[in-house]
Amino acid sequence: MAHRLEGKVSVITGAGQGIGKTIASRFAEEGSKIILIDISEKVFETEAELKRKGFQAIALKADVTSFDEVKRAAKRAEGFGKPDVLVNNAGVVLPFNLERYSESDLDKVLAVNLKGSLNCSVAFAPYMIEKRYGRIINISSIAGIEIGTKSIYYSASKAGVIGLTRSLALWLAEYSITVNAICPGIVRTALTEKSLGEKVLADLSKKIPLKRLASTMDIANLALFLASEESGYLTGQYIIIDGGLTIKSDVW
Repeated sequence: MAHRLEGKVSVITGAGQGIGKTIASRFAEEGSKIILIDISEKVFETEAELKRKGFQAIALKADVTSFDEVKRAAKRAEGFGKPDVLVNNAGVVLPFNLERYSESDLDKVLAVNLKGSLNCSVAFAPYMIEKRYGRIINISSIAGIEIGTKSIYYSASKAGVIGLTRSLALWLAEYSITVNAICPGIVRTALTEKSLGEKVLADLSKKIPLKRLASTMDIANLALFLASEESGYLTGQYIIIDGGLTIKSDVW
């Protein structure tokens, strides 16, 4: 079905690169006007790319950990259109080490991944409540379900995002606003390529039943479904998209 988001306005955080940038492009292809939010200057590059392709987009630099900044961004975007869709994608991951435990690292991860998602939801939900229509999509992770010892900060934050998703879904259901979470597995992005290296990524691919990493487009296509009319009866759910990684067992 072409142009599934025709006439819609979508807000996407963390839109300067990676998954957020791909979601922005995918939604624009389906007819949505795009409000891009990121703390990085790269958000303006995403805006320029979308405009070169003839899409309607506006970039706003804001720190999602600051409710005041998010509210100001929402106010600045009002002339562009009141949002129908919010994708809380902004995120950060920092390694955990028991011997070098860092409260500041914990605070940063929780602030961006969990608090940021709530800040944006509270800032943009009133527009959806007014319309009595909306879609909120939170990007969680399989790390919030399948816990790893090296990612305690990240796992805690992403498990929190799942809890937040279900709570928001219950709170907003009476306004015909759905709230769902996407839990990606290992996604091939410029960041993972740089931080892990090709050999590690190749080894990780072998552990996945489908024998490949997720692409950012894999995640964007699922986000598109959750943003569309077809998902109207789906709310409060977290959807794992990991190539079968979490169903694989070496026990049997």
